[in-house]
Amino acid sequence: MEIHVRLLGTMELWVDGRQLTPGAAKRRTVLAGLALEANRPVSLHGLAGMVWSDPPSSAVANLRSHAAALRQAVGDRLLARPQAYELRLAPGELDVTDFQRLAEEGRSRLSERNPAGAIDALTSAMDRWRGTAGDGLSRGTLLDNHWASLEEQRLQVFEDLMDAQLAVGAHSAVLPQLRRLLSAHPLRERSWGQLIVALYRRGDVPAALVAYRDARATLRDQLGIEPGEELQRLHRAVLDRSLELSHQAPSPTVAVREDVKRGGGPPVPRELPAALGAFVGRTREHAEVLAALSAPASAAAVISGAAGSGKTSLAVRAAHAVTVRFPDGHVYVDLHYQPSFSGDEVLARVLRALGVDGAAIPERACERAGRVRSLLAERRILIVADGVTHAAQVRALVPAGPGSALIVVTQRHLRSLDGVPRVDLDPMPVEDGRALLAALGCAERLAAAPVAAGELLRLCGGSPLALRAVAFRLAARPSETLAGLVAELRDPRRRLDLLAEDDLSMRQRIDLGFAAVRADDELVGQVFALLGGEPEAVLPPEETAARLGVPAERVWQALEKLLDAHLVYLDAAGTYRLPHLVRDYAAELPTMPTLHPLPTWRVEPGTDPAAAAVQPPVPR
Repeated sequence: MEIHVRLLGTMELWVDGRQLTPGAAKRRTVLAGLALEANRPVSLHGLAGMVWSDPPSSAVANLRSHAAALRQAVGDRLLARPQAYELRLAPGELDVTDFQRLAEEGRSRLSERNPAGAIDALTSAMDRWRGTAGDGLSRGTLLDNHWASLEEQRLQVFEDLMDAQLAVGAHSAVLPQLRRLLSAHPLRERSWGQLIVALYRRGDVPAALVAYRDARATLRDQLGIEPGEELQRLHRAVLDRSLELSHQAPSPTVAVREDVKRGGGPPVPRELPAALGAFVGRTREHAEVLAALSAPASAAAVISGAAGSGKTSLAVRAAHAVTVRFPDGHVYVDLHYQPSFSGDEVLARVLRALGVDGAAIPERACERAGRVRSLLAERRILIVADGVTHAAQVRALVPAGPGSALIVVTQRHLRSLDGVPRVDLDPMPVEDGRALLAALGCAERLAAAPVAAGELLRLCGGSPLALRAVAFRLAARPSETLAGLVAELRDPRRRLDLLAEDDLSMRQRIDLGFAAVRADDELVGQVFALLGGEPEAVLPPEETAARLGVPAERVWQALEKLLDAHLVYLDAAGTYRLPHLVRDYAAELPTMPTLHPLPTWRVEPGTDPAAAAVQPPVPR
């Protein structure tokens, strides 16, 4: 008699090539429990725990009845033992053991540096799965641990298979598989790392960085933790264009990029992301950036603004407009608003992009800076540094003379970059916002509901990112009305959830800027959290200081840092206020309870806010 028991999906029993139906769920669960412990006696007590969460008094009698019925299907393969039963199975008759054998074989081939052989074995292992392990069997029993363990093994084998496919250069082939897995299991750091590697080796560095950002946001939102050391190291390797990352299987794109030479000269990097197709407004700011890049001596510009204000879009558009003036290369460095990236690391990243071998990069910071300045003086190179949090990260990249140029994208003002023009982005005017939505396919909806359209523009706070998220949301939901979306957006508790579509998320953008400024000064985070509970005005410094146990001067300094990071603004009366989307984010943070109503306070018109850190403002 030949038997096949299949548990990796809906349970199936095959006897001599015919599929049999063992019976109801309890009877199938008995067979499953015996199969998982094949060739070993299973006590009646243990078997009862596999079938019932709370075995009834009739459990033993019921088990004997189920065993008698199963013996009619499997014959003498089911043996009666003292107070136990045993199911005898030969090799290859249980899909679980087949899966585990093939998985081990695949891992062995991976360790022997035989990825092609590993793919064969691991693919065969995954083919044993037809659905969820133990589907349709009793739940809430001891078998739940078995099913959970098998599901975890399945995910591990899938990740082993992805490693093998990456090792043979199948970078594009693994992308849809990894995305499907991560949509169902978003907390698997190993799979996120594989997705990042696949995107990087395919040459899509911006997408690789977005994948890390999504992984970090998911882990923080769902678990409250930062990515592990391995994922952080991988992120840094992508930012640095580390040769180690693409050593075993460099992507064709990377290889071509490094082979683009001018008459046998140094590499010519072409790293700018694609410019957005729908770019509306910012005419004055665009002209200011172009003027700064045309300076006869030190061509540089700092683009600053609030989260989601379109800083990167403006920088990339301006960079593409002047690429012809920089024939020796265009370098794009995205620091992702991570204060931990030092100026030394940024210099190393730029040197690699310009063709300097990793072993030849100087160890000392001053020597790295000198090498970069020499290269910028010898060539005509455009550098775009995105996600900058401190002037020290990019100070050495400011060209010392004519030839090369630098664009810095930041949420702060970076005033200590002396002599570098700053272009600040205000909220997008209403008419420009309306034009952007129309350009993104919402023209008919805007015309059909003008009142709702006006309210929608107000709720998006002049943020191009929020408007893009709304436009893409509407495009994906043809039946959703503008008025219906506006009604949902009016709820501040849901607004940031709605202003997110794919990788466009206002909450994530605000969180990046807030995390960066809080990393410098933890008090900033505490003051900001308090603001979330007082959305209309800032608490008096003395009261805030008393709550936090710090001098009032420190509270003023924290406010100034928030102002510098575009997380608060000064209204016409000199009062610090939160932009309403930032207020929605701040309200989500834990805060201390307000003990009693407190008066507001403000900066007197005409007073330098920085001076208020020494001379407290006038209460009102």
